[in-house]
Amino acid sequence: DAFAASEFPVSRPYDLVLALTRSGTTTEVLDVLAALRGRTPTVVVTADPATPVRDLADRLVVLDWADEKSVVQTRFATSALTLLRAHLGLHPADVVARAREALVAPLPEGLLECGQFTFLGRGWSVGLAREAALKMREAALAWTEAYPAMEYRHGPISVSTQGTATWMFGEAPDGLAEQVAGTGALWVAEPGDELLALVRAQRLAVELAERQGLTPDEPRHLTRSVVLREV
Repeated sequence: DAFAASEFPVSRPYDLVLALTRSGTTTEVLDVLAALRGRTPTVVVTADPATPVRDLADRLVVLDWADEKSVVQTRFATSALTLLRAHLGLHPADVVARAREALVAPLPEGLLECGQFTFLGRGWSVGLAREAALKMREAALAWTEAYPAMEYRHGPISVSTQGTATWMFGEAPDGLAEQVAGTGALWVAEPGDELLALVRAQRLAVELAERQGLTPDEPRHLTRSVVLREV
């Protein structure tokens, strides 16, 4: 099961809970860990162990080298995902070298001219699609959405037209590319590891932000950590 910390069902029994928190100070994460303390084992992946999370977690996995100054998370989130994939034996041996190439290879033609972006995924890459859409909204203030690929055809495809882009993470369902092309939208599908597509989507967010004179590392209305205080 996977939840945003604010939606975690603390009354549901689990053998183990894994929490991800770059800052170690996010209120919702700390509240969950405090509620589980002493009754459900917890493991926390964090970039900063010298924070309140240290006293609430049963075990810490510290990725301090993956911390970042930017409000928008790219390095930590991608590193945590890579760690989990490698732990499960699902990390291709060549993906690091290919990720370096993805940092410099040209973006798909026509993307920077689009005004609306839809990211699609299947299985685990649905989460990657949502992450890509979030980064686009945060860094570039872009109109973005994310869906499971098959669900896209049940309604969201109705907004696709010229000037929009539909970006598939992973293998597309049969016939979807043709359907998107029929709307006039730009279809983007890259072969290979889905994580590389996320890297390229992060680059797209930065380039779109800079074109608008925005600072992609400092999105409006956002802070590095959400800390709620009683009034």
